[in-house]
Amino acid sequence: MDSHRFDAEVYARRLRAAAGLAARAGLSGLVITPGYDLRYLLGSRAETFERLTALVLPADGEPTVVLPRLELASLKESPAAELGLAVRDWVDGEDPYGLVAGALGGGRAAVAVTDSMPALHLLPLAAVLGETPALATDVLRELRMVKEQAEIDALLEAGAAIDRVHARVPGFLVPGRTEADVAADISEAIVSEGHSDVAFVIVGSGPHGADPHHGYSDRPLAVGDIVVVDIGGTYGPGYHSDSTRTYSIGEPNSEVAQQYSILERAQRAAFDVVRPGVTAQQVDAAARDLLAEAGLAEYFVHRTGHGIGLCVHEEPYIVAGNDLPLTAGMAFSIEPGIYFPGRWGARIEDIVVVTDDGAVSANNRPHELVVVPVS
Repeated sequence: MDSHRFDAEVYARRLRAAAGLAARAGLSGLVITPGYDLRYLLGSRAETFERLTALVLPADGEPTVVLPRLELASLKESPAAELGLAVRDWVDGEDPYGLVAGALGGGRAAVAVTDSMPALHLLPLAAVLGETPALATDVLRELRMVKEQAEIDALLEAGAAIDRVHARVPGFLVPGRTEADVAADISEAIVSEGHSDVAFVIVGSGPHGADPHHGYSDRPLAVGDIVVVDIGGTYGPGYHSDSTRTYSIGEPNSEVAQQYSILERAQRAAFDVVRPGVTAQQVDAAARDLLAEAGLAEYFVHRTGHGIGLCVHEEPYIVAGNDLPLTAGMAFSIEPGIYFPGRWGARIEDIVVVTDDGAVSANNRPHELVVVPVS
């Protein structure tokens, strides 16, 4: 398999499954504009412009790609070209929304659209259809949440690649260097270790570590800093890595060491309960309850995890109130954290994949607080 694309049969199978789910939901079809849903269904990396590009997937009928004639060449270079789909191209001055309606077969049943469709296209499409489309999220998430083996392989390879980056991080954490300096080194390492792109880099040192989405700044690192490093990239056919480890520049004090050890236990507790049938909120509770017992509940300010795949954050979300039962093939993060405003923070994050009887982790770097020696 080409590391940057799946075989055409993968996409053909997904199209058939999506059409079947649309029919089961009582829809006449789906309309998918560029974004992660289109990439999932066609392998297309098309972008959204003022000219409409859309996959029209009838619940009963053949899929059609509606696109500007200007984009025909790019279509021929995408995996979609191997599927033999019907193509309706249009030129400026023609009505692409009428082409979409025609490709749906003119039925009266409801139509659903991808949640990334811009209003620029949604409003004129609704006018042609005579009603506001529903969101296709409930239809497509059933497919995207449960990964095929090729997707799991890509996630595991991405996890191994980001592990190699974390193995290099201690060498970047030199007192006097700025968070931005470290982030630049990490970005270069993400690509050199096999990713095609950098998705994000968080280097939160000292008090910045108490902000879960800090990013990085010009703050110089100092001896005694606790440093949260949360990094990820795009790998192979568009799947993502995402892993957090926490570092101490020099030996941590006893309070930090004690509280970090509780966080480590909480992250392990959440992993240990993962198996088919357990709900997403039960995984969240496993980490959250342990932190609460230690008096740290107020310092854990976000959900325990998020799904991952073509998008860094997607369903299932590992959060209180989500009673979705886990299924083999689901992939998500387990990332409890503790954050003490103005002082320091810590987070431990692995991507895990649900198996038939438990879970496997895509990330296998040690979980303990990594002490970076200083001279």
